[in-house]
Amino acid sequence: MDRIDNGPNPNAFDIETATVENDTYRTVVWTGRYMQVTLMAIPVGESIGLEVHEENDQFLRIDGGEGRCVMGPAEDQLNFQQDVSDGWSIQVPAGVWHDVINTGSEPLRLYSIYSPVHHAQGRVHQTAEDAEIDEESGEDEPPAWTGHELPKWTVGPVRD
Repeated sequence: MDRIDNGPNPNAFDIETATVENDTYRTVVWTGRYMQVTLMAIPVGESIGLEVHEENDQFLRIDGGEGRCVMGPAEDQLNFQQDVSDGWSIQVPAGVWHDVINTGSEPLRLYSIYSPVHHAQGRVHQTAEDAEIDEESGEDEPPAWTGHELPKWTVGPVRD
């Protein structure tokens, strides 16, 4: 099922079917001003990737496969752990480190809702590596019309 992100226009689709049929690491299927929906397929033995979104709350729902969700206040303090499978949801507050690892024998299929918007409108990443390259290049930024630019981090001298 091919999905085209029609931006902040009214939209309706069978999200369960779209999620189960999705074979990409991440596809942005709808971008509103304050919220964004993505579909994900995580290969066996791989993960979303340990990350933190300082400015975004995130909701994930599993529609196929099995995994393990880990979360915590720091990269080395992942004190929340939960096995997840079809029908489970995960709520990630802004500022919490998190990862979802595929522990099953088939792709882990899920959708994610970011609030506010986190990715470029309509962006498709076939693999996690593609997503990382896109993010590092600055090509995976929310549309300007959302008013939600991601924070820009710079490294400079330490100040007293």
